Amino acid sequence: MSTQSHQETAAAPHWRAYGPLDLHPILAHAMAAFNEQGYHGTSVRDIAGRVGVTVPALYYHYENKQALLATLLETSIKDVLDRCRAAAAEAGDDPLPRFCAMVESIVLYMAHRKGLAFLDTEIRSLEPGNRARYVALRDYLEHMLLDTVESGAARGVFTTPIPADAVRAVLIMCQGVANWYRAEGPLSAEEVARRHVLLSLGTVGGPAGPGPARP
Repeated sequence: MSTQSHQETAAAPHWRAYGPLDLHPILAHAMAAFNEQGYHGTSVRDIAGRVGVTVPALYYHYENKQALLATLLETSIKDVLDRCRAAAAEAGDDPLPRFCAMVESIVLYMAHRKGLAFLDTEIRSLEPGNRARYVALRDYLEHMLLDTVESGAARGVFTTPIPADAVRAVLIMCQGVANWYRAEGPLSAEEVARRHVLLSLGTVGGPAGPGPARP
C-alpha cells in the first residue's frame, strides 16, 4: 500500500470546527461510489472513471479497492477519536461534562462527516487485518466512554446498572445520525447533538438538566 493509504485527518483547530472535507480525489470519489452502490457493487474501473484517470493511474496511488475502503474507514475513526479526546480534555475530569462533551463530539462528526461515517456499515467488507485495526480503534472509542460512565457511576452521577450495555446503546444511537441526518433538514447538527446528549444522559441514568457545553 502506498504512503497515501496511511493518510490521516489533520487535527481540527477545535473539535466543534468543521471545514470542507479534505480528501485525495480518488478517496473522495471512492467514498461517494461506496455510499451509492456499496463496496461490492463498486468496481475500480468505476472509481477511476469518476476521478477521470486510468485504472493503472489509480493503482499507482492505491494498490486495490480494499486499500481504498480501509483508508477511508481508518481516516474516519481516527478523526472521531481525535475530536473525542479533545472534547474530553476540554471538559476535564468531572464525568458529567466529560460524557456530555464526548457524545456531542461524536454526534457532530456523524452529522458533518456523514459520507465517511456511513461507511462504518461496510466493516463487513474489510479483510481480516484491516478489520482488526479498525475494530481496535472503534473499541478504543467505546472504552473511552465506558471509563467515563463507570467513573460517574462510582461517584453516583450515573445510575445505570449496566454501563457497558448503556454505552453500546449510546454509540449505536449516535452512529445512526449518519443514516438520517440532512443538512437541509429542520434541525442543525448542533441541535441534533444537544438532543442526543439528553437522550444519552437518560440512557446512562444521568441527570436530565445538563446538556453539552456551549461554545
